[in-house]
Amino acid sequence: MSKTPGQPEMSRFNISPDEDSSCSSNSNDYQGYQDCTGKKGPIGSSQYADMDAENQNFLPHYAAKKKYEEEYHPGTASFGMSVFNLGNAIMGSGILGLSYAMANTGIALFVILLVAVSIFSLYSVHLLLKTANEGGSLVYEQLGYKAFGMPGKLAASCSITMQNIGAMSSYLYIVKYELPIVIKAFVENSDGMWYTNGDYLVMLVSLIIILPLSLLKNLGYLGYTSGFSLLCMVFFVIVVIYKTFQIPCPLPNDIINMTLNHTVAHNSSVCTPKYFVFNSQTVYAVPILTFAFVCHPAILPMYEELKDRSRKKMQGVANVSFLAMFIMYLLAALFGYLTFNDAVESELLHTYSKVYKFDVVLLIVRLAVLTAVTLTVPVVLFPIRTSVNQLLCASKEFSWIRHTIITVILLACVNVLVIFVPTIRDIFGFIGASAAAMLIFILPSAFYIKLVKKEPMMSVQKIGACVFLASGFLVMFGSMTLIVLDWIHNAGASEAHGDGH
Repeated sequence: MSKTPGQPEMSRFNISPDEDSSCSSNSNDYQGYQDCTGKKGPIGSSQYADMDAENQNFLPHYAAKKKYEEEYHPGTASFGMSVFNLGNAIMGSGILGLSYAMANTGIALFVILLVAVSIFSLYSVHLLLKTANEGGSLVYEQLGYKAFGMPGKLAASCSITMQNIGAMSSYLYIVKYELPIVIKAFVENSDGMWYTNGDYLVMLVSLIIILPLSLLKNLGYLGYTSGFSLLCMVFFVIVVIYKTFQIPCPLPNDIINMTLNHTVAHNSSVCTPKYFVFNSQTVYAVPILTFAFVCHPAILPMYEELKDRSRKKMQGVANVSFLAMFIMYLLAALFGYLTFNDAVESELLHTYSKVYKFDVVLLIVRLAVLTAVTLTVPVVLFPIRTSVNQLLCASKEFSWIRHTIITVILLACVNVLVIFVPTIRDIFGFIGASAAAMLIFILPSAFYIKLVKKEPMMSVQKIGACVFLASGFLVMFGSMTLIVLDWIHNAGASEAHGDGH
């Protein structure tokens, strides 16, 4: 690449041409030695996106340049590894609840919602990446601080922590209830033994497998485990499709009654897929989908570690990851629903266990899903630890002691939560309606509106962000209200049922 006189070498800062060639009007956050025309003046924030924003305003122009050159570390994660990492951050326990969502919305309505949520999620990634470049920070909480001060920082930190703790809880919930089934398949007469107790198994898996992986300093190294985790989920989807043609419809009467808790007439309508469904459980569909697509807390750390990073390249990583997950989600939901129709449960693997007690293929699937969700926990824990560090120790140097203590405390808290969690559907619903809505809709659009100064408020981009923000509040408050009403209704129904006895 030939250098233009008076222009800093782009490879020196690891900035792509598409970002280096434009000069942001939001450049007053930094003082540098050249502007985009080669004259002395402010440097565009995109060139110094990784620099500590709180220190930049107080440094002389030469000191700022020197500090950046000393502290800047180019990313090490390749495009492929970043796709694996992001795909693994998207993929998780949410895939197990999608068939249940389809059963309570119908095929057509589910596909419409799936397309909408995936497009909205990609749009919010676009907003987040553009805001990070314009705002001059690759830390989610720091963007919140730049936009709205401490309230913005707290909102970002609490949303990330809440979302990821909920995600980790749902993953370990699967370990708690599926791993004992796997062990019982290999060990006879193991009922009541300590090694088939889900609570003990969750703690052992957390200590032996999850903790060592979570202590890694850089997220890029987890790309290898992420790739294996995604292969496990691909195998799960293949088996779901295969079992659709193996399990008869209608199901035996005792299985239907066991699953639905009421008698279902054996007629052709039971095996007829529905395209539009509205019932009391339909309210969980949007939260389940938003929960399944949330990966936004991991976007900026992955962007920071992307080799030869640029906003265009990271958007490409997001596009490939979201497309792959969209296809996998659609296939898993569709064929899981076509297998069980109205008898599908909120956790798909539980439904299979009602048909097959000990099936070799399903046993392998359980092992694959357990492996996938176990290897996903360290990827999800990474942004929580970053968030805690930003809140408590933003100005301090990296410390292995602090790094380890935060990791151990977070894992311990999640383990305690998993032991007492009532059902995975409530996790999907509550986290999807609250923290997931904040991270997909509200925070990226709010930060974009506040920090991207070069676009006027009446521009198409800003108007779109405002509409997106309003949609986020509508989704969050609407879903939360309906879910709470459903909880109240179910609690009243269970009390009435108890009084009857």
